[in-house]
Amino acid sequence: QVQLVESGGGLVQPGGSLRLSCAASGRIFSIYAMAWYRQAPGKQRELVAHITSGGSQNYPDSVKGRFTISRDNAKNTVYLQMASLKPEDTAVYYCNAAVQVVGTVFVNEYWGQGTQVTVSS
Repeated sequence: QVQLVESGGGLVQPGGSLRLSCAASGRIFSIYAMAWYRQAPGKQRELVAHITSGGSQNYPDSVKGRFTISRDNAKNTVYLQMASLKPEDTAVYYCNAAVQVVGTVFVNEYWGQGTQVTVSS
């Protein structure tokens, strides 16, 4: 029903910046809450950024002040701007879409295939 395709990953030096993009299919992109998750080898998948259909943003302390999530509903695209990158940011980054129905309950969850981000000198 919804397809998500991430792009923009790659190799970057510590302190550098990258912008990830997630392109979504469908004409009802605007109703979805969007999020970026990441998973490093041997670790659990963790939320790194979230944006509601209304534009409200949320970040964990590990990336707050360095990462920024944004969306362009006209282009069916969500972005993750990453700055001051650290080696511990190395992970596969995944795009997520879901519909918020009540509180923190979400339905119709979709995932992208992931894009690798490697921070190394």
